[in-house]
Amino acid sequence: MNGRTDRKIALVGGGGVRSPLVVFGVNEAAEALGAAEMVLYDPDPARLRVMVDLGNAIVKRSGGHLRLRGASSIEDTIEGADFVLNSIRIGGITGRAADERVAIEHGYPGQETTGPAGIAMGLRTIPFAIEQARLVERLAPEAWLVNFTNPAGLITQAVNDHSKARIVGICDTPTELFHNIARALGEPFEDVECDYVGLNHLGWVRGVRVRGEEKIDTLIENDELLRSLYLAPLFDTAMIRTLRLIPTEYLFFYYERQRALSNQRRQGGSRGAEIAKLNDELFATLSARLAAGQGDEAVDIYAAYLNQRSGSYMKLEAEGGSAFDAGVSLDIDPFRVATGYHRIAIDVMSALTGAKPAPIVVNTRNRGAVPDLPEADVVETLCDISLDRIEPRKLAALPDAVAGLVRSVKAYERAAIASVLDDSRLGARKAMLIHPAIGEWSPTANLLEALMGYPSDDGDCLCHR
Repeated sequence: MNGRTDRKIALVGGGGVRSPLVVFGVNEAAEALGAAEMVLYDPDPARLRVMVDLGNAIVKRSGGHLRLRGASSIEDTIEGADFVLNSIRIGGITGRAADERVAIEHGYPGQETTGPAGIAMGLRTIPFAIEQARLVERLAPEAWLVNFTNPAGLITQAVNDHSKARIVGICDTPTELFHNIARALGEPFEDVECDYVGLNHLGWVRGVRVRGEEKIDTLIENDELLRSLYLAPLFDTAMIRTLRLIPTEYLFFYYERQRALSNQRRQGGSRGAEIAKLNDELFATLSARLAAGQGDEAVDIYAAYLNQRSGSYMKLEAEGGSAFDAGVSLDIDPFRVATGYHRIAIDVMSALTGAKPAPIVVNTRNRGAVPDLPEADVVETLCDISLDRIEPRKLAALPDAVAGLVRSVKAYERAAIASVLDDSRLGARKAMLIHPAIGEWSPTANLLEALMGYPSDDGDCLCHR
């Protein structure tokens, strides 16, 4: 930990429901991180208060000495921080639910980071993410900005291109798949090495080595093993064998668009709408318990919420299920699982402090790792991370079966970022046209108006700020 015992860790978007998980992780790893204080900020003071109180209850139950507080300004949160975790959602969960509903009404699957809803999320978030990165640049110039904010690859790209902040984008999806692969093979995780290639929420495993011996054929030739890699029945195993690539779960919204849309329509909603309901119930219950001084009970309620949320993941889209179906909840300790939202953050920070250097899949500048893409493109790839250093490992060229999709999504990201910075409505439509989940011009006008409220019949200006 380089001798430090006074590090400040900031979380922007601290009113989010996963903030207490991160608090748990930082508290647990405080000695290795050299962390003394964690500061949370959120523009919604009521939500922030609940999350800070719950976080303090978690610290009390877990032991440790992490100081946790909420801040009334983003400047106070960021100033002097060693790490700034960014996890914001412009428009909140109700905005996500509305975006997904619009996508479904227009004939596209509703999903927060892909397709029309993901485009809307990106367009809304880019200016805020850049503005906050420039605050980090000014108030904590030596800090690492650890980006959770979705769409994580797009936001990391925008910040990387338009600020001087040191940024790394993180997502637990690849590591979760790697753990599932090790479990399916019955091997210790540390003995399994996965060759991963792609972008955030657009990645594939193309090789699996166990103690140096290639084992991907063992997986792709066994239907039972392949199905065990996902919580819900996402992909036809024949497709995986044909590609000879194991896709991450978000490829479902590219490879099975009509099935996802059909299940959403049959169920009558989207994942975002269900999460909105779960969150409303959670905050009401937590507020009452914490106000009554029942911190331990609040932690147990929060853990049950996480198990219900995680256990129902992709059930709606893959099979028309619901987060409120009987038997969907997991029966685990969500704080101490080997993977997840908080684990990836702690692993990356621990590596960057020099406490625990490690190879980790993150979103960072390509720098020649993927030979098919420009140096400055942000890719999701395995990197060797050590003290203040992120070095992407060199990869073979993208497989033909996915190279076009990856290039199209990167072209969309560039167009989306440019449209926001230029305040160009036509540029936003161009981004929609390029995106492989839309790929038509005529629908983009109505989609843009329905999602963002932009005028559809005059001018080139977004006029949204």
